[in-house]
Amino acid sequence: MLAFRIDDMTCGHCVRNIAEAVRTVDAAARVDADLARREVAIDSRAGEDAVGAAIRAAGYAPVRIDAAGASGAATASTHCCGGDPARGGR
Repeated sequence: MLAFRIDDMTCGHCVRNIAEAVRTVDAAARVDADLARREVAIDSRAGEDAVGAAIRAAGYAPVRIDAAGASGAATASTHCCGGDPARGGR
């Protein structure tokens, strides 16, 4: 199980984009998103590097959450509607 914090995941559209991106490297992957916490848990046969690269290629900035739940520093983004309050971003 992989877990990422994705601060620029701001809406349901972002969640769908991320899930679709993950499924480009593993069509059978299970992606569970917690939009309020901006975290995703991914059950995939693909490795962390491939999954992270797919999410980055979709325009997001995933930060791996280790087993203890601590995440690294995240970067700001204006992807999707994250930087535009008129489109639902914060």
